[in-house]
Amino acid sequence: MAIAGEAEIGKVDTRVDAPTLADLFTTFLKIGFLSFGGAAGQIAMMHRIVVDEKRWLDEARFLHALNYCMLLPGPEAQQLATYIGWRIHGVRGGLISGVLFVLPGALIMTGLGMLYVLGTGLTLVDGLFFGIKAAVLAIVAQALLKIAAKGLKGALPVAIAVVAFVLMTFSEAPFPLVVLGAGLIGYVAEAASGGAQAAASADAQPGRTRRALLTAGLCLAAWWAPIGLAAAVAGPDSLLVDLGLFFSKLAVLTFGGAYAVLAWLSQEAVSAGWVTPGQMIDGLGLAETTPGPTILVNQFVGFLGGAAQGGLGLAALGAGMAVWATFAPSFLWIFAGAPFIEELRGARRLAGALRAVTAAVVGVIGFVAAWFALNVLFGEVAFAGGAPLRWPVVDGTALDVAAAGLTVLAFVLLFGLRQPMMRVVGVMAALGVAMQAFGLVG
Repeated sequence: MAIAGEAEIGKVDTRVDAPTLADLFTTFLKIGFLSFGGAAGQIAMMHRIVVDEKRWLDEARFLHALNYCMLLPGPEAQQLATYIGWRIHGVRGGLISGVLFVLPGALIMTGLGMLYVLGTGLTLVDGLFFGIKAAVLAIVAQALLKIAAKGLKGALPVAIAVVAFVLMTFSEAPFPLVVLGAGLIGYVAEAASGGAQAAASADAQPGRTRRALLTAGLCLAAWWAPIGLAAAVAGPDSLLVDLGLFFSKLAVLTFGGAYAVLAWLSQEAVSAGWVTPGQMIDGLGLAETTPGPTILVNQFVGFLGGAAQGGLGLAALGAGMAVWATFAPSFLWIFAGAPFIEELRGARRLAGALRAVTAAVVGVIGFVAAWFALNVLFGEVAFAGGAPLRWPVVDGTALDVAAAGLTVLAFVLLFGLRQPMMRVVGVMAALGVAMQAFGLVG
């Protein structure tokens, strides 16, 4: 039978099987626990289950949904999960699939955050994170190469990537301005080349604008309710409000996936005193080893920020606020925006802007990779100079030979021997524990 709501985005000839809400629940609960491997692996798994095995969506509609989610800020895999549920069972389905995609990983990350806070100083825990740091460097480098291969096609994208890297590395240019500036350049360049705006869809549904506005209002109210409650109870200058506001901005202004977020997140979280650079790298390593979106590193930052200021109780609230502000906007984009995807699909100028944003993201991830590498290998990075020009400085004599050795091995495993990411992380963690136990870590 055809899935519900088919008329909203156009007619498709292929017939598919519609699940019950219970089927949707159990399937996405399974996906939530098994969604390792970052966005690419998660999207591939949803395609295999939803299209190939369950036949809930046909190939054309799945790709249609994926293209729309790639246009959005925030975690595209979670947005795709939400879209699939919405496409099949409306808002209820979207809530089920979107929440279950994130919930298992969030719960596991909470447990790991507690282990991190309570276990620091123990040989096992310190060794685990020493090894994971080396794996993180290789994983970030792999992400950089993959995105660069897809996003740097032509002279303009390459130039934008280089400029973004230079601005992030040698100035204090804010991440949002770098990305938004790139988007504006891409939009203007596409307009100058004759790119036209999208034509209106012939399948527009009566009353959909009113319904979209109503849905947007409800989603916005739900999104900001916890932040307002925190302001009323703890005060407008409290940590929970700061976390809610920051991660809301992050969710709205970050395109290009979790690795693009890391630059801005690292800058602001370290500056605010929520985490140290080393803890930031540890958080990314944990996020890579848990199911769910890599952007769950936001939760780790919220947890540590709360733990530093108020113990485990505030840590749990900080983690919850970070998760809510990170993922709540995705439901707004899907529930209010999906009915208009036909128009967005043909927006050539918007596509040009997003191509430029992707190019800027390559430069930003290059900065993240360099920043992480310097912190892992030398322990501390300072910046000399000042506005408008600065440059990173390290003590060359402080090179951590053990960390450098593990990093080289991680690169060999990931790039030379093409081992799966999870295996590389596991091997590095085990070696880190062994080196810590034998006193080989400085």
